[in-house]
Amino acid sequence: MPAFRTVLLLVIFLFATTSAFSASIKRDLSKESSLEQVLSKNRLRVGFSTFVPWAMKNKRGDFVGFEIDVARRLAADMGVAIDFIPTKWSGIIPALLTGKLDVIIGGMGITPERNLKVNFTDPYEFSGMSLVASSKLPGKTEIASFNQAETTIVARIGTTAAEAAKKYLPKADLRLFDDEGQALQEVLNGRAMAMVSSQPFPEFQSLKYPERLYLPLAGETFTKEPIGIALGKGDVDFLNFLNNWIRVRQADGFLQERYAYWFTTQDWQGQME
Repeated sequence: MPAFRTVLLLVIFLFATTSAFSASIKRDLSKESSLEQVLSKNRLRVGFSTFVPWAMKNKRGDFVGFEIDVARRLAADMGVAIDFIPTKWSGIIPALLTGKLDVIIGGMGITPERNLKVNFTDPYEFSGMSLVASSKLPGKTEIASFNQAETTIVARIGTTAAEAAKKYLPKADLRLFDDEGQALQEVLNGRAMAMVSSQPFPEFQSLKYPERLYLPLAGETFTKEPIGIALGKGDVDFLNFLNNWIRVRQADGFLQERYAYWFTTQDWQGQME
């Protein structure tokens, strides 16, 4: 009996010690999470790149757009200040991984390849690729008609638009550029026949340059991809918070209302140059 009591006391001691140790580890991990760091520094560093109408500069030089509204509301709900950090798309994930950013809120499509490097929240919106083409190509109304070796297609480097062009237009001469403005200029100048980009960029450009551009797919998209907030690996607390934030803002209509404003109207065009 004394031996049994000794063993029982030892088990109780080990359980209590292990529980205390486990609780200590959880507290330490919580303190080291990006969420706690953002709250303690009172600042959220948001990485993005300019995509119309996700994020753009207005006449005053301020950033505006759907993602800008999303990021501002997120920071406001967290009760922290916000730092917008414009970053080249090709380097935006490395910037997150090296700790220069807390999150990426920039119309980033969720892909398995990206997910190997970063964590993604649940989708807060969906995007799709479309084409805007030179009016020198009248009559081409199917994506297959652009899949020709003599057809030069442009897209932005490091984007899912570039990946979509490679997948759906493998025979075309694909040329990649650092930003959408450069790529579009190639089409306007006649050095490329069409550009792959996420809607509504193609539609907006066809309205802006009706004599020089048209929509081969009548504004329809040929892909559909989920858009999520990207953050570092292993940060369960921050991921949980962001997912629940998305659910709340979907439920109260905020995300849908801002999306409708930026993507289905041009009421904001007066702010732009």
